[in-house]
Amino acid sequence: MGIKRGTTLAAAAIVVVLAATACGPTDDKAADTTKPVGAAAAAQDYGKAPAAADGAYGSDGAAGGEGAAPATDAKPAGQLAMASNDKVGPVLTDSAGFTLYRFDKDTAKPPKSNCDGDCEKTWPVVAAGDVTAAAGMDPAVLGEVVRTDGSKQLTVGGWPAYRYSKDAKAGDVNGQGVGGVWFALAADGKKAAKGAPAEAAPPAEAAPPAEAAPPAAGGAAEADGKLSVAKDPKLGEHIVDGKGMTVYRFKPDTQWPMTSKCVGDCVAKWPVVAPVEKAADKGIVEKNYTVLNRPDGQKQQSVDCWPVYTFTGDKKPGDVNGQGVGGTWYAVSPNGKLITVQ
Repeated sequence: MGIKRGTTLAAAAIVVVLAATACGPTDDKAADTTKPVGAAAAAQDYGKAPAAADGAYGSDGAAGGEGAAPATDAKPAGQLAMASNDKVGPVLTDSAGFTLYRFDKDTAKPPKSNCDGDCEKTWPVVAAGDVTAAAGMDPAVLGEVVRTDGSKQLTVGGWPAYRYSKDAKAGDVNGQGVGGVWFALAADGKKAAKGAPAEAAPPAEAAPPAEAAPPAAGGAAEADGKLSVAKDPKLGEHIVDGKGMTVYRFKPDTQWPMTSKCVGDCVAKWPVVAPVEKAADKGIVEKNYTVLNRPDGQKQQSVDCWPVYTFTGDKKPGDVNGQGVGGTWYAVSPNGKLITVQ
């Protein structure tokens, strides 16, 4: 099986949607100069999966029926991520942000899928192969099971993984609790549940290095209420906070919907920039200069709807030690774009 074992500095990823509608996609050409995270990072439209007629499989996933889409047509998951849901808590998603589910009538020891036929129309199988563990997720929980038709299905903690045909867009969790047997997956293969142990802090390897300075209270960077522009010999003009510390963007984040995928130990290493006073800022292009309300209670400044951070590995003003870290962290230009030069 082609499971990738890549790791990243960020901890469990999380999607945060801004309530305001000011943010919209822009042409971030600088971001295109680096390789996206995950081999299958391109979005896929699973919202248009064939919807089955009303019946038992729509409520409890009972197998059976002829003419069902074969598992060989199933799509792989690509770069997995963890997305936040107010009711469910962190849930496992595929590279396009669609929620992955498990079926109580399956078994994990040994792995076995009991969803075929019409059930499979409503709950499309996640194909094995081309999958990378989410940030902070133990890659060892990923596996595969051979289905009755000979195709291979992704498993998480031994549980076969599915999507739900009635999830129309990334972030939907319409399959949660369907029939009392379908549940969103947590990072360890257990049922997603807010506050459950499965959503505990990610593995120790994602923790900040011992020499890193601790983040400010609440995890937000102390920006002295303003941002400004500094000039580096290699990076050129880039944004710094009120203490002159370099400001960064995390490439897996998205602009629309506004998304932060840095949480837990990731935020301890890359503190979020607290809201700043626009009037005090100098040289920043203030288009879509908005504040992101994070599920952890923090408020995070964004520049052109891109969440921004500082780096605990930068010890003094002018340091740019976070530049290019993991191929995902980059300094920010005055207009909010990534600066990808090394």
